[in-house]
Amino acid sequence: MSGVPLPPGFRLERLARVHPRKEFRSGVAEVDEWLAKNALQNQVKHLSATRVLLDERDQIAGYYTLASSQADFGDLPPDEAKKLPRRMLPVAVLAWLGVSVEHQGKGLGRLLLAQALRDCYEAGHTFAFIAVVLDCVNDAAKAFHQKFEFRELPGHPYRLFLSAAQLQAMMRD
Repeated sequence: MSGVPLPPGFRLERLARVHPRKEFRSGVAEVDEWLAKNALQNQVKHLSATRVLLDERDQIAGYYTLASSQADFGDLPPDEAKKLPRRMLPVAVLAWLGVSVEHQGKGLGRLLLAQALRDCYEAGHTFAFIAVVLDCVNDAAKAFHQKFEFRELPGHPYRLFLSAAQLQAMMRD
C-alpha cells in the first residue's frame, strides 16, 4: 500500500493506547473529545479505524478515522443514483479528521485527507462502496472538504460525498 509523503520527522501510525490522545487540541471540542474518549474504544470494537500523525516529539499532530456504513438510495443526487439499485448502498465514511492547533496552517489537513482517501481507495479493491461520505462539524470543515471535490448530499447541507468514480480518478492522477 502506497502512502502520501509526509514532512520530515512525521509518521503515521494506527491509534494505540500509548498515544497521548487526551492532550490533542484542534480548536474544535467535538474533534478533540472523539479522539480522547471514543476513537480507541471504537477501534477495539471494530467500529472504526483511526490513524494518528505523530510529530518529532511523539505528540499527535493530526488524525483521521474511517468506518463503513450504508447510504439510502434516495439520499443520493439523481445523477449518482440513476444506475444504482434502489436499496441501502455501501459507503466508506471519513468519520473524523483533525489537526492540532500547533500544526495548523502547514498543509497537514490536506495530507491527512489525501492519506484517508488513499486508504479508502485501497480498501475499495477488497470491499466495494459507492462513495466516501462525511459529516462536517462546522462551515470551515465543509469549505475545506469542498475544495477536494466533495459535494453536498441533497437535503443534508453538512453531509458531503465523493463518488467512488471520482476517488478512482483522483488516484490515477
